[in-house]
Amino acid sequence: MERREEQPGAAGAGAAPALDFTVENVEKALHQLYYDPNIENKNLAQKWLMQAQVSPQAWHFSWQLLQPDKVPEIQYFGASALHIKISRYWSDIPTDQYESLKAQLFTQITRFASGSKIVLTRLCVALASLALSMMPDAWPCAVADMVRLFQAEDSPVDGQGRCLALLELLTVLPEEFQTSRLPQYRKGLVRTSLAMECGAVFPLLEQLLQQPSSPSCVRQKVLKCFSSWVQLEVPLQDCEALIQAAFTALQDSELFDSSVEAIVNAISQPDAQRYVNTLLKLIPLVLGLQDQLRQAVQNGDMETSHGICRVAVALGENHSRALLDQVEHWQSFLALVNMIMFCTGIPGHYPVNETTSSLTLTFWYTLQDDILSFEAEKQAVYQQVYRPVYFQLVDVLLHKAQFPSDEEYGFWSSDEKEQFRIYRVDISDTLMYVYEMLGAELLSNLYDKLGRLLTSSEEPYSWQHTEALLYGFQSIAETIDVNYSDVVPGLIGLIPRISISNVQLADTVMFTIGALSEWLADHPVMINSVLPLVLHALGNPELSVSSVSTLKKICRECKYDLPPYAANIVAVSQDVLMKQIHKTSQCMWLMQALGFLLSALQVEEILKNLHSLISPYIQQLEKLAEEIPNPSNKLAIVHILGLLSNLFTTLDVSHHEDDHEGSELRKLPVPQGPNPVVVVLQQVFQLIQKVLSKWLNDAQVVEAVCAIFEKSVKTLLDDFAPMVPQLCEMLGRMYSTIPQASALDLTRQALKRKPDLFLCERLDVKAVFQCAVLALKFPEAPTVKASCGFFTELLPRCGEVEPVGKVVQEDGRILLIAVLEAIGGQASRSLMDCFADILFALNKHCFSLLSMWIKEALQPPGFPSARLSPEQKDTFSQQILRERVNKRRVKEMVKEFTLLCRGLHGTDYTADY
Repeated sequence: MERREEQPGAAGAGAAPALDFTVENVEKALHQLYYDPNIENKNLAQKWLMQAQVSPQAWHFSWQLLQPDKVPEIQYFGASALHIKISRYWSDIPTDQYESLKAQLFTQITRFASGSKIVLTRLCVALASLALSMMPDAWPCAVADMVRLFQAEDSPVDGQGRCLALLELLTVLPEEFQTSRLPQYRKGLVRTSLAMECGAVFPLLEQLLQQPSSPSCVRQKVLKCFSSWVQLEVPLQDCEALIQAAFTALQDSELFDSSVEAIVNAISQPDAQRYVNTLLKLIPLVLGLQDQLRQAVQNGDMETSHGICRVAVALGENHSRALLDQVEHWQSFLALVNMIMFCTGIPGHYPVNETTSSLTLTFWYTLQDDILSFEAEKQAVYQQVYRPVYFQLVDVLLHKAQFPSDEEYGFWSSDEKEQFRIYRVDISDTLMYVYEMLGAELLSNLYDKLGRLLTSSEEPYSWQHTEALLYGFQSIAETIDVNYSDVVPGLIGLIPRISISNVQLADTVMFTIGALSEWLADHPVMINSVLPLVLHALGNPELSVSSVSTLKKICRECKYDLPPYAANIVAVSQDVLMKQIHKTSQCMWLMQALGFLLSALQVEEILKNLHSLISPYIQQLEKLAEEIPNPSNKLAIVHILGLLSNLFTTLDVSHHEDDHEGSELRKLPVPQGPNPVVVVLQQVFQLIQKVLSKWLNDAQVVEAVCAIFEKSVKTLLDDFAPMVPQLCEMLGRMYSTIPQASALDLTRQALKRKPDLFLCERLDVKAVFQCAVLALKFPEAPTVKASCGFFTELLPRCGEVEPVGKVVQEDGRILLIAVLEAIGGQASRSLMDCFADILFALNKHCFSLLSMWIKEALQPPGFPSARLSPEQKDTFSQQILRERVNKRRVKEMVKEFTLLCRGLHGTDYTADY
C-alpha cells in the first residue's frame, strides 16, 4: 500500500511504509478494511493485506494476531495467514521445524475450542494442510494422532469443546485434501493414506452418533464429518453402520438436513456400485421413508419431502444399472422406482407449491438408458415391466406441465414464471427422450386423449389439460421425425376445433404447428387448415414470438407450396410491421420469413412484392438521411437497415440451400432476369451511402450497413459481381474514417466469396491493408479479432491476386511488427490465438519474406519486450519458421513466447492459460 503524505495520521496501513508488515500495521490495515467507509481505502487495505499474508514476516505476526486480547476479525486474519503460508509455501519451511509448528497449531486449536468458531475452523484448516503435506512419511498416523491428542483427559478444555474441535478438524481434513495443490503423484499417496485411516475415524463417529447422551450439536457435527469423509471414496461396506445411523437420524428434525447430505454423499460415490449387497440393504431403508414422505406432503413440509426425494433419487439414479442386474430383486427395485414416480408427481405446482419433482427427471433418462443397454432377452423382460411405468410417467409429466388457474398464475412473480417455463422445457426434453422407449404408441396415446377431450360433450374441458397434451405432441414433433406418423393428419384436423381462450394455449397451438412444418411440406394439402390461424395470431402482440417463429418455419419448409398464399402472407405481414405490433427481433424474423417466401416466386413477382414491402421503409430512410444525427433517428435507421439485411439473408432465388436433401427440383422456378436482391441493392445504394456519410463514426450504424452487404454476399455468391465496384468505394471511405470491426468482417467476407474484390480499381488495397494493421492496435477485442480474421483471409490470396501480393511484399513487414508488438505485451493475452493465426498464414504463404522479416524485426534490443534475451528471440523465430503444417503448435509457441515477454512464465498466472 502506498504512503499518502497528505494524511500522515490516517488510520490503516496507508500511513505505513509500503512493505512494513508489522503487527501494528496489519491491525491498522484490518481496521481500514472493515470500518473505513471509503471503498478506495478498503481496496488499498485489501491489496496490502494480501501481500502481507504471503510475506516472510507473516510467520511472525500470525501468532501474535492470535493472542487472546485480539478481536475475532484480527485472530481470523492471523489463522488465515498461517494456512496460506503452510498450503502455498510449504517448501520454505525447514524440516526440523515441522514438529514445533504442529505442536503450536494443536495448542492454538485447543485454546480456540472454547473460543471463536470461525477462527477455530481456520486453524483446523491450517493443521489439516500441514498434515496433508507431511503424510504419509513425515507423519504416518496423522489422523489417529489427532484423535488420541484430543481425547487426552489432561486438557484444560471441557469434553464437549474438545469433541467439537476434533470433529471440526476431522471434517476439514478431507475438504482441504479436495482443494489442495498437492502434485498429482502426492495426491494419490495421500488419498490412500487417508482412506486407510478411516478406521480411526468411523468407530468414533458411530459411537458419538449412537450414544444417547450425545447432544444434538455433536451429532450434527458427526454427520457433517461423515459426509466429508465419504467423498474420499471410502468402500461403501465400511460406511454401512454410519449410513444406517444416518437413516435413523432422519426422524430428528434438527439432524434431518445433515443426515440427507451424508446419505446422498455416501450413496453417490462413483465406487459405490461395486458393493451391490450393501446397495440392496439400502433399498428397504429408503422404502421405509415413504410414510414420512407422505406425511410431509400432506403437511406441506417442502424441506422434508425434498430431502427424502434426494435420498431416493441418489440411490436410483447412481445405481439403476447395478440394481437392475439383480434380476431376482426386481420387485424391490420396482418399488423404489414407484417411490420416485410419487416424487415426480408430487402434488402442487412447481416452483410455488413444490420444488421436488424437478430432481427426479434425470433418473428417468438413466433408467431408460440402462434398460435399453441390456442384451435383447433381458431388455424384453424389463420392457414388459417398465413400458407401463413410462406411460404412467408421461401422464404424470403432462399433469405437472399444466398451468395453474389464470387467477393463481396472476399472483406468481416473474421469477416463478420463468422457473416454471424452464421446468416445462425440462419436461419437454424428458418426453422427447421417452419416445425412444415408447415409440409411435406414445403419439397415438396422446392423440386419443386429445381427441376424447375435444369431442366429449359430457363435461367442459379445461384449457390447461388441452394445452398440456398439445405441449407433449410439440415436444416430440420438434425433434423426432413424425413424417410417417398416422396420427398427425388427425391432429392437424383437431387443431382448428380447439377453442382458444387463453394466451398460453394459443402459444402452444402456434408452436405445435411450427413443429409440424416439415410434415406440412410433405402434405401441402393440409397447409390451408392451419395457415389462417397463424396469420390471425400475427396480429396479437402477446403471441409475437410463437406466431412469427411458426410463420418463419412454414415459409422455410413449405415455400414451394406457398405461392397461392403469398399475397395474403405479405399483406398481413406488411400490416403488422406498419402497426409496429412486434418487437425488433420478431420484426427481423418476420423479414426472414418473407425472404424464404419470396424466394420461391418468379422474379417479376418478387420485385413487385419487394416494391410494396420495402418502399415505405426506403421513404422513411430518405427522410432520416436528411435529419441531423440524434439517438432516436439512429434507432430508426439501425432498425430499417436490420429489416433489409434480414430480408436479404433468406431471399435466395438460386436455391443454394436446397442442394442437399434432394429437394424436389420439379418445383423450382427458373430464375429469369437480374437477381432481385442486386436490383434492390443498386436502387438503395446511393441512399445507404448518404446515411453512412453522416454516421461514419458510429459503430452501430456502420455495423448495420455492413450487415446488409455481408448477408447479401453470403446469399448471392457470384451474383454479387455487379455490386463490387460500388462496395469497394464504400469500404475505402469507411476505412479512411475509422477501421471498425464490422467493416473488416465485411471485407473478409467479400474477399472469401469474391477474391477479385481486390482487383477493383476503386479499392485502394494499400489503404485497406494499412487500416487493418492500425486496427490490430485498437483496445477493443472485437476490432482486433476482425482485423486478424481479415489478414488470415487476405494472406492466402497473395499468390493469386496481384494487388494483394504487391501490398504484402511492400507492407508485410509492418504487419509482422504489429503482430510481434501485440504478442510482446501490447494486446490482451486472450487474443494470442488470433495473432498466432496471422503468423501461421505468413509462414505458410509468404515463407521467404517472413524468414527475412522476422530476423530483422527481432534484432533491436528490447523488442518486442525488454525481458527477452537474444537467445529466446532466436529460438522463437526458428520454431515459427519450422512449423508450416500444425496451427495448434504455432498457437502454443505464441502463448509460451507472450508469457516470456510479460515476465509471467512459470508463475501462478499461467495456471489457467
